[in-house]
Amino acid sequence: MFCLNVILTLKDAADATEIEGLLAEACRLSRAEPGCLRFDVYHAEADPATFVLVEHWASEQAWQDHREAKAFKEIYEPQVLPRVERVPHRVKLLVE
Repeated sequence: MFCLNVILTLKDAADATEIEGLLAEACRLSRAEPGCLRFDVYHAEADPATFVLVEHWASEQAWQDHREAKAFKEIYEPQVLPRVERVPHRVKLLVE
């Protein structure tokens, strides 16, 4: 299993509502991709400029394939990434 947590911080907090909608759509599409075991998007209640992505993929290859799919190529990469600071964390699931 390949697990990734990504912290996104908006460059402009005024973008929160639009980014929330874009991430929700990217999440919906990502969940339908082959090899996606879990894909969740969280919006921090205490800091509206912060989002957290929690991704579990069947393999690193499934995650690589995701980076070529619609959710990544048409939503995340062109519309979200330019408007956020991104800190990815490859993580290990301790307990299933």
